[in-house]
Amino acid sequence: MSKTLFEKIIDGEIPGDIVFEDDQCVAFRDINPTAPMHILLVPRKPIPRLCDATDEDAPVLGHMLRVAPQIAESQGLGDAFRLVINNGEKAGQTVFHLHLHIIGGRSLSWPPG
Repeated sequence: MSKTLFEKIIDGEIPGDIVFEDDQCVAFRDINPTAPMHILLVPRKPIPRLCDATDEDAPVLGHMLRVAPQIAESQGLGDAFRLVINNGEKAGQTVFHLHLHIIGGRSLSWPPG
């Protein structure tokens, strides 16, 4: 199975504008942003979709939810940001490596799409 685009960024095989990394996840700027600030937070472990996550993935998923606000704060968003997870092609997922979109920097309306 070939590596996803995100695995290649995580492994340093292709460049990414990385804003955060630790032993469990990596965050980088989206190359096609939908807002002034649009960061992708990706687990190092390749989990294709949220519905593919297992009980053993719970710690990394929880960790990602804990570091997302820290990343938003470090990028000047404070507590005004949105987290989005697209699950599957019909939901808009284009890279099948689970990721959180951290979006902010402008007013966000509801419903989103």
